[in-house]
Amino acid sequence: MHKNKLYIAISLDGMIAKEDDSLDWLEAAEGLGDNGYQAFYDSISSVVMGNRTYRKVMEMTDDFPYPDRPSYVLSRTQQEDPNVTFTSESLKTLLPELQKKHNGDVWIVGGGELVKHCLEHQLIDEFQIAIIPVVLGSGIPLFPNGTAFTELKLTKVEQFNQITMLHYMKK
Repeated sequence: MHKNKLYIAISLDGMIAKEDDSLDWLEAAEGLGDNGYQAFYDSISSVVMGNRTYRKVMEMTDDFPYPDRPSYVLSRTQQEDPNVTFTSESLKTLLPELQKKHNGDVWIVGGGELVKHCLEHQLIDEFQIAIIPVVLGSGIPLFPNGTAFTELKLTKVEQFNQITMLHYMKK
């Protein structure tokens, strides 16, 4: 059975970005190799992200970072990008459809509002959360106010130098 997986980095105080959407604090993290990224990436068949996350990703790079995976951006407005399918389809129908269509696991890239909506409908099966040892003090939280109560089971802890990767699954 295919799964929906959240793979994301957060600050020690639970932020995925600074108030201005900046991710510069991630670059200073002292990890080890690719911190398990390639093994995770090899396990997924498609990518889903929110429009705000998509725009931030495109600001940070000249080339789309997932050209070899079907990628979907949740957006109410159509945009032009040959690497991405923009959709306003409900997550409840989209995610199972992608698992079937691409015969594999779906990566929930972010951001917080997408995670909030996924948890509202219990759509995330596995969580891989990299804890970066920095306190931002404010910013964009992984779990915004109003996120549904969700119980998880810790399945694994990995250390990549100063980065701790926590693995959870739904209870």
